[in-house]
Amino acid sequence: MTPEEFFGALEQMPVPDPVTYRLYHDDQGRPLFYSMEDLPGTYIEIDQATFARGQSRVRVVNGVLTELTYRTTEKLVPSDSGTQCHTTDVSVVVTHNGTYWSKRVYEQN
Repeated sequence: MTPEEFFGALEQMPVPDPVTYRLYHDDQGRPLFYSMEDLPGTYIEIDQATFARGQSRVRVVNGVLTELTYRTTEKLVPSDSGTQCHTTDVSVVVTHNGTYWSKRVYEQN
């Protein structure tokens, strides 16, 4: 094969379709799956870095991908286990006749 025949064969090859990255989601914007295929359903096109992360804590709002953030709050609550403290003062740790306290974490979206 001559170089002219080789380059002629290369010129006749079809141009591949461009690669697209998609996030398919439901009507509320919750993610269903990430794909590079053209499948039926509602989707938005995303970049390669977002596709590679494949996060599930995201929502699609008005056609824009937004990442969900969670806030946490901690609170001391009476418990059956944990640190035993004086019944009227949580800052005083005792070894008997006290109230057990533990930390409860609340997550909010």
